Amino acid sequence: MLVPVRITSALVDPALLDLPWSTPLEEWPAQHLVALPQGISRHIVRFVRLGDYVYAFKETRERIAEREYDLLRALERIDFPSVEAVAVVADRQTEDGEPLESVLITRHLQFSLPYRALFSHTLRPETMSRLLDALAALIVRMHLTGFFWGDCSLSNTLFRRDAGAFAAYLVDAETGALHNKLSNGQRGEDLEIARVNIFGEALDLQAAGLLHESIDPEVVCEEVVQRYERLWHEITYEQAIEREARHDIEGRIRRLNELGFDVAEVAMSSIDDGRFLVRPKVVDAGYHTRRLLRLTGLDAEENQARKLLNDLDAYRAESDLIDEQQAAHRWLTEVFEPVVRAVPAHLRRKLEPQELFAQIIEHKWLLSEQAGRDVGMRHAVQSYLSDVLVHRPDEQAVLGVEVPAIS
Repeated sequence: MLVPVRITSALVDPALLDLPWSTPLEEWPAQHLVALPQGISRHIVRFVRLGDYVYAFKETRERIAEREYDLLRALERIDFPSVEAVAVVADRQTEDGEPLESVLITRHLQFSLPYRALFSHTLRPETMSRLLDALAALIVRMHLTGFFWGDCSLSNTLFRRDAGAFAAYLVDAETGALHNKLSNGQRGEDLEIARVNIFGEALDLQAAGLLHESIDPEVVCEEVVQRYERLWHEITYEQAIEREARHDIEGRIRRLNELGFDVAEVAMSSIDDGRFLVRPKVVDAGYHTRRLLRLTGLDAEENQARKLLNDLDAYRAESDLIDEQQAAHRWLTEVFEPVVRAVPAHLRRKLEPQELFAQIIEHKWLLSEQAGRDVGMRHAVQSYLSDVLVHRPDEQAVLGVEVPAIS
């Protein structure tokens, strides 16, 4: 029997109405569920497939669900790295008329994993370092946006592989708030919450035998704050520049671009000794991502985009092509797509195409270093497929989401 519910949704999908809303989420039958790794949560969370997509369903109070839905939609509008809010299902009740909690629905982030799923084996120091870099960059980006998280932690973050690094995404915003600008006190409070939460999470990993013996939980929680403060300083500090060294302004902007941040404008003022005070206005991360998308239509993480753009620029130089757009089109059709198509069908579930190409570029460089010459892309692709990719875990099967093939 269908029990009436109230659905506020950004997704027009009648299949939402056919789900067993009169049953507590914890008791939903397996036929509706997808087994995916999930992080620690104070709420009941289940993954459900509707059509071609997988969604996360979280039971919570109606007011909290609606507030988080609105906040995630606002973050989506400013292109912030967070999960996508899809719907709120309210006015739920059992067939006997007993009230049930509302459900917030978000789209599962393809090829992402909670931090504990990355630690099926003992976590190495370099892996922890990359996770902390990703989390620090996420917090910096949210503070530049004016977003106060209120519950910074590894548990509330999803991670995607990003060409040897990780990209971090916010997955839980129920304690967050979006402001025009954050005060130093608000930023400090977020950092203190992060420090406490990450210390507890690192202790939990240590107790489970998943931390390398050289990793100290107390150092880990301090490290993320220190990384945040270094990045925040580089992005926001006022720089005194000599009049005859104005090229330093361009150097500062290039460094920020290399960190992945776009600069909208530069504020300059003169000081008594004839120097300039310079402060760039950083608007957002994703400098390389946006350039790659504009040139090729490929949507990639920041480090992936940087590697792909380096390869594109090298191709353009070797081909002696002046027009950037023409070079990008030829690189896409003559280099990127043939590499992706070379992957046998049974191996395409391992990695998404952009990550695959970035790893092949790195593999080609290593082979060329060993051989003392450029081994060529064809040899690098075959070597990577037979010596590396075939031995990787089937990451897509774990995530339960199909990768669209390039035709």
